[in-house]
Amino acid sequence: MIDKLRALAEDHKALQQQMQDPEVLADPKKIAKIGKKLSDLEPLIGMLKEYDECQAAIKSVEDVKDDPELKGLAEDEAEVASKRLIELEADMKAFLVPKDPDDEKNVILEVRAGTGGEEAALFGAELLRMYLRFAEEQGWKMNILTKADADGGGIKEAICEIEGHGAYGKLKFESGVHRVQRVPATESKGRLHTSAATVAILPEVEEVDLKLNPEDLRVDVFRASGPGGQSVNTTDSAVRITHEPTGIKVICQDEKSQLKNKTKAMGILRSRLYALEQERLAKERGDMRSGQVGSGDRSEKIRTYNYPQDRVTDHRLGQNFPNLPRIMEGDIDPIVEALVQKSQAEKLAA
Repeated sequence: MIDKLRALAEDHKALQQQMQDPEVLADPKKIAKIGKKLSDLEPLIGMLKEYDECQAAIKSVEDVKDDPELKGLAEDEAEVASKRLIELEADMKAFLVPKDPDDEKNVILEVRAGTGGEEAALFGAELLRMYLRFAEEQGWKMNILTKADADGGGIKEAICEIEGHGAYGKLKFESGVHRVQRVPATESKGRLHTSAATVAILPEVEEVDLKLNPEDLRVDVFRASGPGGQSVNTTDSAVRITHEPTGIKVICQDEKSQLKNKTKAMGILRSRLYALEQERLAKERGDMRSGQVGSGDRSEKIRTYNYPQDRVTDHRLGQNFPNLPRIMEGDIDPIVEALVQKSQAEKLAA
C-alpha cells in the first residue's frame, strides 16, 4: 500500500512540473485538468509526511536506548506515533478506494408520483421541496427544468437541475422508490394509506462526455399544454426528443422558446443515456449486487416515511431516523452521510 501511495506522490511531483510548462500555462483547460489532479492528490502528501514522521519517532527509541532520560521521552513519543499510525493507515486505505468520477458533477433530479393517486402526487411535491431545502442548505443552485402539476397541489413529475460542488456524490443514493405511510387529509375514516414516489438522481452530462448521433434522434415540436400566458401555449414551443435506439423520450414545454426547451431536453436526454450506459457497464463488472447501497435500482424500495411513528426508515442502512417533519424540511444530511460512509466501507471491504 505504501509503495502505491509513494508512486502517487511521484505523480504529484510530475504534475507540479507540468504546471510550469509554457504549453500548459497557455491552455486554460489543461491548467484546470492538472490543477484538479493536484488538488485530489494533496491530502496524500500530508498523510505520507506524517506517516514518515511517525515511523521516525518509533525508530528513535532504538537510537537513544543507551540514554535513560532520552529513552523515556522517545518511548512516550513512539507510543503516540504508533496509535496515530493505525489511524493514518485507515485513512490511506480509504484514499486508495477508487473515486466515482461523477461525484463532483451537477445533478439532474427527477421526482415522479407513483402508486397512490392524489396522495402520491402530494408526497412527490413534498419530496421535491425537501430536496430544494437541502440544496439551499448546501449552498447549491436548484433550477426546475420541467414540472407537471397534479390536482390538489401535488405533482405528476418534476425534473430539476442542481448545480453545486459534489452534488452527485452526496445525492446519488437517493435514487429509488420512496414510500410514505400516513392518514391523508381526505381520509374521513382515519385509515392509514401507503403511497409512493420515485426519485432518480442522474449526473449532469456535457456534450464532451457523451456524443449523440443526430440520426438517432427524432425531434417533434408541438403546442404546449397547461396554463397559458406569455405565448407558452399559443406557439409550437414544446419539444419532444426521442432517442430511437433506446426509446427514451424527453418532453420540455415550460419555456416559451422552442430553442430553450430543446436545450433543456437534450441535457436531460444526455444524462439519462449516460446513466443507462454506466448501469450497463456496472452490471457487466458485477458491481450491482442486490442490496448494495449504490445499486441505483429505481424499482427498489429504499426508504419509508412513517408519519404516525414520526420516523424515516432507510432500508439499505436498516436504520431509523426520528423527527420526520424536520427531515421533510431538508434535514437529510445524517441519512446522506450514513449512506456515503456505508458505500465507502463496502468498497474497502471489496
